[in-house]
Amino acid sequence: MSQATPQLRAGLNAGASGPEIDLEKAPVGDVVAKLGVKPDLGLSSAEANQRLSKYGPNALIEKPESLAHQIVGYFTGSMAYIIEASAFVSALLGRWDDFTIILGVLLFNAGLEFWQDRKASNALAELRKGLAPEATVLRDGKWQTVQSAMLVPGDIAKIRLGVIVPADMRLLAGDFAAIDQAALTGESVPANKKIGDAAYSGSVVKQGEMEGVVISTGSNTFFGRTAKLVAGAGSVSHAQQAMLQITNFLIALAVGLSLAMVIAAVHHDIVVAHNWGVQPALNILQFVLVLMVAAVPVTTPAVFSITMALGALRLSKEKAIVTKLSAIEEMAGVEILCSDKTGTLTKNQLSLSEPILLAAKDEQDCILAAALASRLEDRDAIDTAVITALKDSATLKNWKLVKFTPFDPVTKRTVGTVTDPSGKTIMVAKGAPQAIVDLAEPPADVAAKVKQTVDALASKGSRALGVARSEDGGKTWSLLGILPMFDPPRDDSRATIDQANAKGVRVKMITGDDTAIAIETARQLGMGTHIVAAADAFPKEMDPNNVHPQVIEAIERADGFARVFPEHKYAIVKSLQQRGHLVAMTGDGVNDAPALKQADCGTAVSGATDAARSAAALILTAPGLSVINSAIDEARRIFARITSYTIYRVALTMDIMFLVVLSMLAYRFVPVTAIMIVVMSLLDDLPIMTIAYDNTTVSAKPIRWRMPRILGVSSVLGLFSVAQSFLMLMIGMEALSDPAAQQLLGFTMKGELQTAMFLQLIAGGHLMLFVTRTDKWFFLPPFPAPALFWSIMGTQVFAVLMCASGWLVPAISWKLIGWVWAYNLAWMAVLGGVRLATERFADHGTTRQRKSVGLVNRALHPHAHAFAKSPLARS
Repeated sequence: MSQATPQLRAGLNAGASGPEIDLEKAPVGDVVAKLGVKPDLGLSSAEANQRLSKYGPNALIEKPESLAHQIVGYFTGSMAYIIEASAFVSALLGRWDDFTIILGVLLFNAGLEFWQDRKASNALAELRKGLAPEATVLRDGKWQTVQSAMLVPGDIAKIRLGVIVPADMRLLAGDFAAIDQAALTGESVPANKKIGDAAYSGSVVKQGEMEGVVISTGSNTFFGRTAKLVAGAGSVSHAQQAMLQITNFLIALAVGLSLAMVIAAVHHDIVVAHNWGVQPALNILQFVLVLMVAAVPVTTPAVFSITMALGALRLSKEKAIVTKLSAIEEMAGVEILCSDKTGTLTKNQLSLSEPILLAAKDEQDCILAAALASRLEDRDAIDTAVITALKDSATLKNWKLVKFTPFDPVTKRTVGTVTDPSGKTIMVAKGAPQAIVDLAEPPADVAAKVKQTVDALASKGSRALGVARSEDGGKTWSLLGILPMFDPPRDDSRATIDQANAKGVRVKMITGDDTAIAIETARQLGMGTHIVAAADAFPKEMDPNNVHPQVIEAIERADGFARVFPEHKYAIVKSLQQRGHLVAMTGDGVNDAPALKQADCGTAVSGATDAARSAAALILTAPGLSVINSAIDEARRIFARITSYTIYRVALTMDIMFLVVLSMLAYRFVPVTAIMIVVMSLLDDLPIMTIAYDNTTVSAKPIRWRMPRILGVSSVLGLFSVAQSFLMLMIGMEALSDPAAQQLLGFTMKGELQTAMFLQLIAGGHLMLFVTRTDKWFFLPPFPAPALFWSIMGTQVFAVLMCASGWLVPAISWKLIGWVWAYNLAWMAVLGGVRLATERFADHGTTRQRKSVGLVNRALHPHAHAFAKSPLARS
């Protein structure tokens, strides 16, 4: 393990004198001396208590945020402040209907955030479940059971089959132990440990029993450092950033328009009318309220959330469970997918390739001998692979196991003594090829062939297993052959990766396995084979939050990484994000949790640990990665729907704000009342929530929030909508003084004109949504989904009946209703052409800008050429 914490390097020596040493790598004798403990007696209870006071408990310490502080946070931020101000002014003016609606939306948004935080921030609690609750420790010369939280550096502890390692240890005594570190390091098979090796907190003992000295506890362990990364990981949702930018844009616009309106109104009341007092001031405040309500699209967070929630429901049918709604829109823009290898791209099941025969009669003869030297009940990955490779495993029932010698790191082999059906006794052995060669002592040419074969298999990432048999009680051995083993790719992995590449998503493999294994797996999957060993890319004292720019460049260029630890995965994801990429990360182990939480879309694969699932935003319940492509497609559909809503909502909001101000400045007339705006907001947005079901095209490449483009298109559409609405207001104001026009249009009073403007904004807004929902002409496919179309039609019928009957608004004639609709339909065609022209102009400018940036980057990166010559770049 290359990364030791500063505490480890300082020694955690409980007051022992001498130079600082690395307790993870120093000779065991030096470690014991440094920690001031006698291996045959252990620490005294008094010394253990003293060290517990000094180093703290062997547990993950969390500083919980108070519920009150958490709740207050949901009511802060620019959008929340404006909504709260709107509610306050409504209450001050006694407009309790406005106040109730606005307050209800505010509480709904806060409740939704609270639910999301409770749902998505349980990673530390799940990590704690991975720690051993009790430990067997030697104190005062006696073995005793204590709570693992009471362990301290220097304690002598015992680990055995089935036990979770309670703290980071250096092993002192015992034959051997096979320890499953997969959840920590990503290694696909248990690590065989001997005296002097390190055992890590949270790993599980699969075989053997050993004693060791505790070198680090709590948050200073390898496990604890992972938990620290999880606690500090996390990225702000791009949807949240987008909503903030939209709100700031509209607020800035509203402030400017409010100032213009206030200045004009105060000038009129003081200079022209000479009528300044409390009532005129309240009237101005009322108009500011109208603008505030119009400026802040209070239902936008709700529309975003409900749209993504309905998308999450659809993804659940694809066997992908969403635990963080913002991950849906993040997935739409993902450009890089960092995928764990073992169990995600591969089956996590060692399988035998075609045996290389030496003295065996045939393949099954060699495999049978290896199977007889195995025990299925040990659940060892290698034993399971060997026994599974038999054509008929029932053959083993004909043999009787007399004696079995398990694997140990010294002999590096297992040996079985068995009797065949006739009663003849033979011995069989399997293990490391060199160990079996040493046992069988074959001719030099055979030994050379074995070495050559093993080297060739290793270069392709395959493990090798030697097999031998003795029929004379172990006096002489016959070398039967070599069994190649490999964790094969999943059947659907290559197709999944090809589809992801076609969608513009680059897949990088990240694994704890050896570089050769990673390269061979990448080759079989058609991925790039520029796999970098983590030790070559990352300095030993690396701060994962501050990676050197040259290392980030290497990360960006690499096709994958091998021999990685949790801090490496976390650093890889964060570095790619710093380069402007949206990154998805898949994983299943505790070692993946920090990177999963940091990623824009952390994805826990099927069978993941609780810690990984708690840190992830997306949980796959079907094996493999194939569902990822479905998630990408669905995310891009949802993103397209949210984008079309955003353009529509900003344009409509601009329309309302400018109409109110221009009407006040030009005519001293309020075109729509505050209650009309509130009702309009509900009638416009409630049916829009069915946009989650709309038919949209799937983008062929990643899509993300391009706010300058979105706000630019929205502003142009908004200004043309202002022209549409203000032109209608001008026609109406002129008609009020022209009896012939009144007869033609069907109205005579200003109150009726207000209702007509109310209807124009509702109908025009929804017709504008039909314009913004597609990048083609609105009359071309894909056509609106029935749910969206009929909900909008239902809303329009309701609005028409509302205006015709005079409910909450002055009643107007059916003739005027007909004119308003005819006017809006004509403008719908105009807005459709404006939207297409604006987007073509914006896209043309973006393409030209990208070319210019590329030329500038090539001119301003003199270090890139020098770095390309470095060993890291060539690794």
